[in-house]
Amino acid sequence: MFKLTPALAAFGLIASLAAPVAAQNMFAPVATINDSVVTEFEVQQRVRFLQILNARGATRKAAIESLIDERLRGEAIREAGMVLSDEGMNEALEEFAGRANLSRAEFTEALSRAGVAPETFRDFVLSGVAWRDLIRARYGSRVSVSEAEIDRALASQGSGGSNIRVLVSEIIIPAPPPQAARVAGIAEEIAQTKSPTEFSNYARRYSATASRGAGGRLPWQDLSNLPPVLQPLLLALAPGEVTQPLNIPNAVALFQLRDIEETSAPVQSYSAIEYAAYYMAGGRSEQTLQQAANLKAQVDVCDDLYAFAKGQPESVLDRETRTPAEVPKDFAIELSKLDPGEVSTTLTRSDGQALVFLMLCGRTAEQNAEVSREDVAGSIRQRRLSSFADSLLAELRAEARISVK
Repeated sequence: MFKLTPALAAFGLIASLAAPVAAQNMFAPVATINDSVVTEFEVQQRVRFLQILNARGATRKAAIESLIDERLRGEAIREAGMVLSDEGMNEALEEFAGRANLSRAEFTEALSRAGVAPETFRDFVLSGVAWRDLIRARYGSRVSVSEAEIDRALASQGSGGSNIRVLVSEIIIPAPPPQAARVAGIAEEIAQTKSPTEFSNYARRYSATASRGAGGRLPWQDLSNLPPVLQPLLLALAPGEVTQPLNIPNAVALFQLRDIEETSAPVQSYSAIEYAAYYMAGGRSEQTLQQAANLKAQVDVCDDLYAFAKGQPESVLDRETRTPAEVPKDFAIELSKLDPGEVSTTLTRSDGQALVFLMLCGRTAEQNAEVSREDVAGSIRQRRLSSFADSLLAELRAEARISVK
Protein backbone atom coordinates (compact mmCIF):
# COMPACT_ATOMS: atom_id res chain seq x y z
CA MET A 1 0.00 0.00 0.00
CA PHE A 2 1.03 3.59 -0.59
CA LYS A 3 2.43 5.02 2.64
CA LEU A 4 1.27 8.60 3.17
CA THR A 5 3.76 11.10 4.49
CA PRO A 6 2.49 13.25 7.39
CA ALA A 7 1.90 16.16 5.01
CA LEU A 8 -0.13 14.01 2.65
CA ALA A 9 -2.14 12.50 5.46
CA ALA A 10 -3.12 15.97 6.56
CA PHE A 11 -3.90 16.77 2.96
CA GLY A 12 -7.09 14.77 3.34
CA LEU A 13 -6.20 11.87 1.07
CA ILE A 14 -8.38 9.33 2.81
CA ALA A 15 -10.38 6.43 1.52
CA SER A 16 -13.70 8.19 1.82
CA LEU A 17 -12.68 10.70 -0.82
CA ALA A 18 -11.81 7.95 -3.24
CA ALA A 19 -15.18 6.20 -3.00
CA PRO A 20 -16.55 4.99 -6.34
CA VAL A 21 -19.03 7.22 -8.15
CA ALA A 22 -22.33 5.86 -9.42
CA ALA A 23 -22.22 4.93 -13.09
CA GLN A 24 -23.29 7.78 -15.36
CA ASN A 25 -22.27 9.55 -18.52
CA MET A 26 -19.21 11.36 -17.29
CA PHE A 27 -18.90 13.35 -20.50
CA ALA A 28 -22.48 14.60 -20.60
CA PRO A 29 -22.62 18.41 -20.84
CA VAL A 30 -23.55 20.15 -17.60
CA ALA A 31 -23.20 23.70 -18.92
CA THR A 32 -22.53 25.39 -22.24
CA ILE A 33 -20.69 28.68 -22.46
CA ASN A 34 -20.79 30.16 -25.97
CA ASP A 35 -19.13 27.40 -28.02
CA SER A 36 -17.55 25.46 -25.14
CA VAL A 37 -18.91 22.83 -22.77
CA VAL A 38 -18.42 21.90 -19.12
CA THR A 39 -18.81 18.15 -18.62
CA GLU A 40 -19.99 16.07 -15.69
CA PHE A 41 -16.46 14.72 -15.37
CA GLU A 42 -15.03 18.21 -14.90
CA VAL A 43 -17.64 19.13 -12.30
CA GLN A 44 -17.00 16.00 -10.25
CA GLN A 45 -13.26 16.50 -10.54
CA ARG A 46 -13.47 20.10 -9.37
CA VAL A 47 -15.68 19.19 -6.40
CA ARG A 48 -13.30 16.42 -5.39
CA PHE A 49 -10.27 18.67 -5.75
CA LEU A 50 -11.87 21.30 -3.48
CA GLN A 51 -12.87 18.60 -1.00
CA ILE A 52 -9.26 17.45 -0.76
CA LEU A 53 -8.25 21.04 -0.02
CA ASN A 54 -10.99 21.03 2.63
CA ALA A 55 -12.58 24.10 1.08
CA ARG A 56 -16.08 24.79 2.38
CA GLY A 57 -17.16 25.91 -1.09
CA ALA A 58 -16.74 22.40 -2.44
CA THR A 59 -20.32 22.15 -3.70
CA ARG A 60 -21.60 21.14 -7.10
CA LYS A 61 -23.17 24.55 -7.72
CA ALA A 62 -19.99 26.41 -6.79
CA ALA A 63 -17.89 24.10 -8.96
CA ILE A 64 -20.10 24.72 -11.99
CA GLU A 65 -19.95 28.49 -11.52
CA SER A 66 -16.17 28.34 -11.13
CA LEU A 67 -15.78 26.31 -14.32
CA ILE A 68 -18.05 28.71 -16.23
CA ASP A 69 -15.85 31.60 -15.13
CA GLU A 70 -12.76 29.70 -16.23
CA ARG A 71 -14.24 29.14 -19.70
CA LEU A 72 -14.97 32.85 -20.03
CA ARG A 73 -11.49 33.79 -18.84
CA GLY A 74 -9.99 31.24 -21.23
CA GLU A 75 -11.81 32.79 -24.20
CA ALA A 76 -10.48 36.22 -23.32
CA ILE A 77 -6.96 34.86 -22.90
CA ARG A 78 -7.04 33.10 -26.29
CA GLU A 79 -8.47 36.17 -28.03
CA ALA A 80 -5.58 38.18 -26.63
CA GLY A 81 -3.13 35.63 -28.04
CA MET A 82 -1.53 35.04 -24.67
CA VAL A 83 0.32 31.79 -23.98
CA LEU A 84 2.11 30.82 -20.79
CA SER A 85 5.70 29.72 -21.22
CA ASP A 86 6.71 26.25 -20.10
CA GLU A 87 8.87 27.84 -17.42
CA GLY A 88 5.98 29.99 -16.19
CA MET A 89 3.64 27.00 -16.03
CA ASN A 90 6.15 24.89 -14.11
CA GLU A 91 6.83 27.69 -11.62
CA ALA A 92 3.11 28.22 -11.00
CA LEU A 93 2.44 24.53 -10.39
CA GLU A 94 5.47 24.12 -8.16
CA GLU A 95 4.48 27.18 -6.14
CA PHE A 96 0.95 25.90 -5.55
CA ALA A 97 2.20 22.46 -4.53
CA GLY A 98 4.73 24.13 -2.25
CA ARG A 99 1.88 25.53 -0.14
CA ALA A 100 1.39 21.96 1.04
CA ASN A 101 5.14 21.49 1.54
CA LEU A 102 5.18 19.11 -1.42
CA SER A 103 6.88 19.06 -4.79
CA ARG A 104 4.73 19.24 -7.90
CA ALA A 105 5.30 15.52 -8.54
CA GLU A 106 4.36 14.57 -4.97
CA PHE A 107 1.29 16.78 -5.07
CA THR A 108 0.13 15.36 -8.42
CA GLU A 109 0.66 11.77 -7.28
CA ALA A 110 -1.29 12.40 -4.07
CA LEU A 111 -4.18 13.87 -6.06
CA SER A 112 -4.17 10.94 -8.46
CA ARG A 113 -4.44 8.47 -5.61
CA ALA A 114 -7.48 10.40 -4.38
CA GLY A 115 -9.12 10.21 -7.80
CA VAL A 116 -8.21 13.67 -9.13
CA ALA A 117 -6.66 13.83 -12.59
CA PRO A 118 -3.45 15.85 -13.05
CA GLU A 119 -5.28 17.96 -15.65
CA THR A 120 -7.73 19.14 -12.98
CA PHE A 121 -4.92 20.51 -10.83
CA ARG A 122 -3.14 21.95 -13.87
CA ASP A 123 -6.19 23.73 -15.29
CA PHE A 124 -7.19 25.14 -11.90
CA VAL A 125 -3.80 26.75 -11.31
CA LEU A 126 -2.86 27.86 -14.81
CA SER A 127 -6.22 29.44 -15.51
CA GLY A 128 -5.68 31.81 -12.60
CA VAL A 129 -2.09 32.60 -13.57
CA ALA A 130 -2.95 33.32 -17.22
CA TRP A 131 -5.87 35.50 -16.16
CA ARG A 132 -3.63 37.61 -13.92
CA ASP A 133 -1.15 38.01 -16.78
CA LEU A 134 -3.95 39.15 -19.08
CA ILE A 135 -5.21 41.71 -16.58
CA ARG A 136 -1.72 43.13 -16.10
CA ALA A 137 -1.15 43.33 -19.88
CA ARG A 138 -4.57 44.80 -20.61
CA TYR A 139 -4.89 47.32 -17.79
CA GLY A 140 -1.38 47.79 -16.40
CA SER A 141 -0.73 50.96 -18.38
CA ARG A 142 -4.04 52.41 -17.18
CA VAL A 143 -3.22 51.96 -13.51
CA SER A 144 -1.18 54.79 -12.09
CA VAL A 145 -0.62 55.84 -8.50
CA SER A 146 0.10 59.51 -7.89
CA GLU A 147 2.58 60.82 -5.38
CA ALA A 148 -0.31 62.55 -3.63
CA GLU A 149 -2.07 59.20 -3.11
CA ILE A 150 1.07 57.70 -1.65
CA ASP A 151 1.46 60.75 0.56
CA ARG A 152 -2.06 60.29 1.90
CA ALA A 153 -1.40 56.61 2.57
CA LEU A 154 1.73 57.51 4.48
CA ALA A 155 0.24 60.55 6.23
CA SER A 156 0.87 59.02 9.63
CA GLN A 157 4.61 58.83 9.08
CA GLY A 158 5.61 62.37 9.97
CA SER A 159 5.86 64.16 13.30
CA GLY A 160 2.98 66.53 13.91
CA GLY A 161 1.00 65.12 10.96
CA SER A 162 -2.18 63.12 10.90
CA ASN A 163 -2.17 59.49 11.88
CA ILE A 164 -3.82 56.55 10.16
CA ARG A 165 -5.49 53.96 12.31
CA VAL A 166 -7.20 50.76 11.25
CA LEU A 167 -9.93 48.48 12.52
CA VAL A 168 -8.83 44.92 11.76
CA SER A 169 -10.00 41.37 12.36
CA GLU A 170 -7.46 38.56 12.55
CA ILE A 171 -7.24 34.82 12.08
CA ILE A 172 -4.14 32.79 12.87
CA ILE A 173 -4.56 29.08 12.15
CA PRO A 174 -2.01 26.63 13.59
CA ALA A 175 -0.42 24.70 10.72
CA PRO A 176 2.23 22.23 11.89
CA PRO A 177 3.55 20.12 8.98
CA PRO A 178 0.97 17.31 9.28
CA GLN A 179 -1.82 19.90 8.89
CA ALA A 180 -0.17 22.36 6.49
CA ALA A 181 -2.01 21.30 3.33
CA ARG A 182 -5.44 21.24 4.97
CA VAL A 183 -4.86 24.66 6.52
CA ALA A 184 -3.64 26.09 3.20
CA GLY A 185 -6.97 25.15 1.60
CA ILE A 186 -8.95 26.69 4.45
CA ALA A 187 -6.89 29.89 4.29
CA GLU A 188 -7.40 30.26 0.53
CA GLU A 189 -11.16 30.01 1.09
CA ILE A 190 -11.15 32.56 3.92
CA ALA A 191 -9.16 35.01 1.77
CA GLN A 192 -12.08 35.22 -0.67
CA THR A 193 -14.65 36.47 1.84
CA LYS A 194 -15.70 40.12 2.00
CA SER A 195 -18.22 39.70 4.80
CA PRO A 196 -17.13 40.70 8.34
CA THR A 197 -19.70 38.29 9.77
CA GLU A 198 -18.41 35.38 7.71
CA PHE A 199 -14.79 36.23 8.58
CA SER A 200 -15.71 36.31 12.28
CA ASN A 201 -17.36 32.91 11.98
CA TYR A 202 -14.14 31.54 10.48
CA ALA A 203 -12.17 33.13 13.34
CA ARG A 204 -14.33 31.47 15.99
CA ARG A 205 -13.93 28.14 14.22
CA TYR A 206 -10.25 28.10 13.28
CA SER A 207 -8.23 30.90 14.96
CA ALA A 208 -5.82 30.24 17.82
CA THR A 209 -5.64 33.87 18.93
CA ALA A 210 -7.04 35.34 22.13
CA SER A 211 -9.45 37.32 19.94
CA ARG A 212 -11.24 34.25 18.59
CA GLY A 213 -14.05 34.62 21.12
CA ALA A 214 -14.73 38.08 19.65
CA GLY A 215 -14.69 36.70 16.13
CA GLY A 216 -11.12 37.88 15.59
CA ARG A 217 -12.14 41.53 15.98
CA LEU A 218 -9.39 43.79 17.29
CA PRO A 219 -9.83 47.36 18.59
CA TRP A 220 -8.60 50.39 16.66
CA GLN A 221 -4.82 50.28 16.14
CA ASP A 222 -2.38 52.86 14.79
CA LEU A 223 -1.09 51.63 11.46
CA SER A 224 2.45 52.57 12.48
CA ASN A 225 2.27 50.13 15.42
CA LEU A 226 1.67 47.16 13.14
CA PRO A 227 4.47 45.02 11.68
CA PRO A 228 6.12 46.67 8.63
CA VAL A 229 5.22 43.67 6.47
CA LEU A 230 1.52 44.10 7.30
CA GLN A 231 1.16 47.86 6.83
CA PRO A 232 1.18 48.04 3.00
CA LEU A 233 -1.08 44.98 2.79
CA LEU A 234 -3.75 46.68 4.89
CA LEU A 235 -3.39 49.97 3.04
CA ALA A 236 -4.17 48.13 -0.18
CA LEU A 237 -7.49 46.78 1.14
CA ALA A 238 -10.95 48.27 0.96
CA PRO A 239 -13.15 47.73 4.04
CA GLY A 240 -14.36 44.12 4.04
CA GLU A 241 -11.44 42.78 2.01
CA VAL A 242 -9.01 40.17 3.34
CA THR A 243 -5.26 39.82 2.89
CA GLN A 244 -3.86 36.84 1.06
CA PRO A 245 -2.73 34.10 3.47
CA LEU A 246 0.54 34.98 5.22
CA ASN A 247 2.71 31.95 5.94
CA ILE A 248 4.36 32.16 9.35
CA PRO A 249 6.14 29.38 11.29
CA ASN A 250 3.68 26.55 11.95
CA ALA A 251 0.71 28.79 11.14
CA VAL A 252 -1.13 30.85 8.53
CA ALA A 253 -2.40 34.37 9.23
CA LEU A 254 -5.15 36.41 7.55
CA PHE A 255 -6.41 39.91 8.27
CA GLN A 256 -9.62 41.67 7.29
CA LEU A 257 -9.83 45.45 7.15
CA ARG A 258 -13.09 46.61 8.76
CA ASP A 259 -12.47 50.37 8.70
CA ILE A 260 -9.71 52.95 8.27
CA GLU A 261 -9.51 56.61 9.29
CA GLU A 262 -7.14 59.52 9.70
CA THR A 263 -6.82 61.16 13.11
CA SER A 264 -5.01 64.17 14.48
CA ALA A 265 -3.26 62.07 17.11
CA PRO A 266 0.54 62.21 16.93
CA VAL A 267 2.25 59.34 15.18
CA GLN A 268 3.94 56.77 17.41
CA SER A 269 6.76 54.84 15.81
CA TYR A 270 9.55 52.77 17.30
CA SER A 271 13.21 52.12 16.64
CA ALA A 272 13.40 48.96 18.75
CA ILE A 273 11.15 46.27 20.20
CA GLU A 274 12.26 44.27 23.23
CA TYR A 275 10.58 40.94 23.94
CA ALA A 276 11.07 37.59 25.64
CA ALA A 277 10.06 34.19 24.28
CA TYR A 278 9.82 31.27 26.70
CA TYR A 279 9.39 27.91 24.94
CA MET A 280 7.15 25.36 26.67
CA ALA A 281 7.16 21.69 25.68
CA GLY A 282 3.81 20.26 24.58
CA GLY A 283 2.71 22.74 21.93
CA ARG A 284 -0.92 23.76 22.07
CA SER A 285 -2.00 20.80 24.17
CA GLU A 286 -4.58 21.50 26.86
CA GLN A 287 -2.04 20.75 29.57
CA THR A 288 0.59 23.16 28.18
CA LEU A 289 -1.94 25.92 27.60
CA GLN A 290 -3.03 25.58 31.23
CA GLN A 291 0.61 25.76 32.36
CA ALA A 292 1.00 28.93 30.27
CA ALA A 293 -2.10 30.43 31.89
CA ASN A 294 -0.67 29.66 35.34
CA LEU A 295 2.65 31.22 34.38
CA LYS A 296 0.92 34.31 33.01
CA ALA A 297 -0.67 34.90 36.41
CA GLN A 298 2.76 34.80 38.09
CA VAL A 299 4.82 37.14 35.91
CA ASP A 300 4.57 40.90 35.51
CA VAL A 301 7.75 41.78 33.61
CA CYS A 302 10.18 39.94 31.37
CA ASP A 303 12.77 39.66 34.15
CA ASP A 304 10.37 37.37 36.05
CA LEU A 305 10.80 34.69 33.38
CA TYR A 306 14.42 34.02 34.36
CA ALA A 307 13.30 32.37 37.59
CA PHE A 308 11.12 29.91 35.69
CA ALA A 309 13.83 29.13 33.13
CA LYS A 310 16.47 28.50 35.81
CA GLY A 311 17.95 25.01 35.62
CA GLN A 312 16.71 24.44 32.06
CA PRO A 313 18.72 24.66 28.81
CA GLU A 314 19.49 28.23 27.77
CA SER A 315 17.52 27.67 24.57
CA VAL A 316 14.17 27.66 26.41
CA LEU A 317 14.30 31.46 26.90
CA ASP A 318 15.18 34.08 24.31
CA ARG A 319 15.28 37.77 25.14
CA GLU A 320 15.83 40.05 22.15
CA THR A 321 15.93 43.73 21.27
CA ARG A 322 15.41 44.28 17.55
CA THR A 323 14.25 46.91 15.11
CA PRO A 324 10.64 46.42 13.97
CA ALA A 325 11.84 45.09 10.60
CA GLU A 326 14.06 42.48 12.27
CA VAL A 327 11.38 40.97 14.51
CA PRO A 328 10.13 37.64 13.06
CA LYS A 329 6.88 38.19 11.21
CA ASP A 330 4.70 36.07 13.48
CA PHE A 331 6.24 37.57 16.64
CA ALA A 332 5.72 41.07 15.23
CA ILE A 333 2.02 40.40 14.60
CA GLU A 334 1.46 39.27 18.17
CA LEU A 335 3.65 41.95 19.78
CA SER A 336 1.75 44.69 17.95
CA LYS A 337 -1.32 43.80 20.06
CA LEU A 338 0.49 43.87 23.41
CA ASP A 339 1.43 46.47 25.98
CA PRO A 340 4.61 45.99 28.04
CA GLY A 341 4.16 43.07 30.42
CA GLU A 342 1.35 41.47 28.39
CA VAL A 343 1.61 37.97 26.94
CA SER A 344 0.58 36.02 23.84
CA THR A 345 0.32 32.23 23.69
CA THR A 346 -0.84 31.96 20.07
CA LEU A 347 2.39 30.82 18.42
CA THR A 348 4.42 27.61 18.37
CA ARG A 349 7.88 26.46 17.31
CA SER A 350 9.57 23.09 16.67
CA ASP A 351 6.86 21.97 14.21
CA GLY A 352 4.16 22.77 16.73
CA GLN A 353 5.75 20.86 19.60
CA ALA A 354 6.74 23.94 21.63
CA LEU A 355 4.35 26.67 22.77
CA VAL A 356 5.76 30.20 22.63
CA PHE A 357 5.07 32.21 25.79
CA LEU A 358 5.71 35.60 24.18
CA MET A 359 5.98 38.68 26.41
CA LEU A 360 6.51 42.29 25.35
CA CYS A 361 9.23 43.87 27.48
CA GLY A 362 9.09 47.35 25.98
CA ARG A 363 9.38 49.62 22.93
CA THR A 364 11.81 52.41 22.12
CA ALA A 365 10.11 55.36 20.42
CA GLU A 366 11.38 56.90 17.18
CA GLN A 367 10.19 59.85 15.12
CA ASN A 368 9.41 59.70 11.44
CA ALA A 369 9.47 55.97 10.80
CA GLU A 370 8.60 55.32 7.18
CA VAL A 371 6.76 52.67 5.22
CA SER A 372 8.29 51.98 1.80
CA ARG A 373 6.64 54.20 -0.82
CA GLU A 374 7.30 51.54 -3.43
CA ASP A 375 5.45 48.88 -1.42
CA VAL A 376 2.48 51.18 -0.84
CA ALA A 377 2.29 52.12 -4.53
CA GLY A 378 2.47 48.46 -5.55
CA SER A 379 -0.32 47.48 -3.17
CA ILE A 380 -2.61 50.25 -4.39
CA ARG A 381 -1.87 49.28 -8.00
CA GLN A 382 -2.71 45.62 -7.33
CA ARG A 383 -6.03 46.52 -5.74
CA ARG A 384 -7.01 48.52 -8.82
CA LEU A 385 -6.02 45.70 -11.15
CA SER A 386 -8.24 43.35 -9.13
CA SER A 387 -11.13 45.76 -9.64
CA PHE A 388 -10.52 45.75 -13.40
CA ALA A 389 -10.48 41.93 -13.35
CA ASP A 390 -13.83 41.75 -11.57
CA SER A 391 -15.37 44.23 -14.01
CA LEU A 392 -14.06 42.39 -17.06
CA LEU A 393 -15.40 39.03 -15.84
CA ALA A 394 -18.80 40.60 -15.17
CA GLU A 395 -18.78 42.00 -18.69
CA LEU A 396 -17.85 38.64 -20.20
CA ARG A 397 -20.68 36.97 -18.29
CA ALA A 398 -23.19 39.58 -19.42
CA GLU A 399 -22.27 39.08 -23.08
CA ALA A 400 -21.95 35.28 -23.03
CA ARG A 401 -24.52 32.63 -23.94
CA ILE A 402 -24.60 30.49 -20.80
CA SER A 403 -26.86 27.51 -20.27
CA VAL A 404 -26.78 25.20 -17.25
CA LYS A 405 -28.47 21.82 -17.50
